[in-house]
Amino acid sequence: MDAVVKSIADRRGEAPQQAPQPRPSREEAEAAVRTLIAWAGDNPDREGLIDTPRRVVKAYEEFYRGYREDPADVLDRVFEEVGGYDDMVLLRDIPFYSHCEHHMVPFIGKAHIAYYPTGGVVGLSKLARVVDVFSRRLQTQENLSAQVVQAIEDHLKPRGVAALFEAEHQCMSLRGVQKAGVSTVTSQFTGVFRDDPAEQVRFMTMLRLNR
Repeated sequence: MDAVVKSIADRRGEAPQQAPQPRPSREEAEAAVRTLIAWAGDNPDREGLIDTPRRVVKAYEEFYRGYREDPADVLDRVFEEVGGYDDMVLLRDIPFYSHCEHHMVPFIGKAHIAYYPTGGVVGLSKLARVVDVFSRRLQTQENLSAQVVQAIEDHLKPRGVAALFEAEHQCMSLRGVQKAGVSTVTSQFTGVFRDDPAEQVRFMTMLRLNR
């Protein structure tokens, strides 16, 4: 049966659906942290580390809470009484942090998101919350950018979405080449932003306004 599903997915150019992984218990998660502490070369039973597994697991619940959140719930309410406003809505400098899916170390930065509404607008805090939903998961910056834009597209049906993410990746500054201060910038455009280069210029101009 698995071979049949894979064959159909291959013909369609799709990735086969993977079965969800069972979530380990809190006790199993804490035991895994103890193992990593011991592997690093320290004693998980010494005074300073005895409660560390519990604290790490609690921190993970916060770091990765996006797996338990749905962007549809965030973007479910649109305000239509906006006086016919249909021009660009832009949020600049939305702070975010995420964790690189390759090394599980943070990347930290800011997101800038704009859209052209059709028939109504979403609460401004909702755009920031959508960034949090996807950033609080194991990620790449490229995927994060695409997921945020796609969620806004799917749920608001705007005339276009523009997003620019800039971040410093600790997997590059703390390990490997160890180059601190390097920024990674990703962008994604849909609708009028993708089709009209002048709209991209307007978006970038508004990002620099009064700076």
